[in-house]
Amino acid sequence: MASFVYFILDSLLGLLILAIIVSAILSWLVAFNVINLRNQFVYGVVRFLDAVTRPVLAPFQKVIPPLGGVDISPIIAILVLQGIKLYLLPMIFRPLQGLLG
Repeated sequence: MASFVYFILDSLLGLLILAIIVSAILSWLVAFNVINLRNQFVYGVVRFLDAVTRPVLAPFQKVIPPLGGVDISPIIAILVLQGIKLYLLPMIFRPLQGLLG
């Protein structure tokens, strides 16, 4: 049971990291006018990714100001999420796997 919960949490963190990367790339494409938000599909994807990533990125954006107009909070958020995924999550679930099997 513990390994299943670990798998789900690990996968969700991986999907969140992927969503942050795709959201950053889409914001660049919109800023450089490569894609247009008047397209309903693109607008829906951008709104969905913004709704998913905004709660994660907002605390980092409060602490880290934009440097020369460039927002580096997604990079810091990805580093923190990778640290949680690689170090904290196994540290939490190792004792649970020993108890539950």
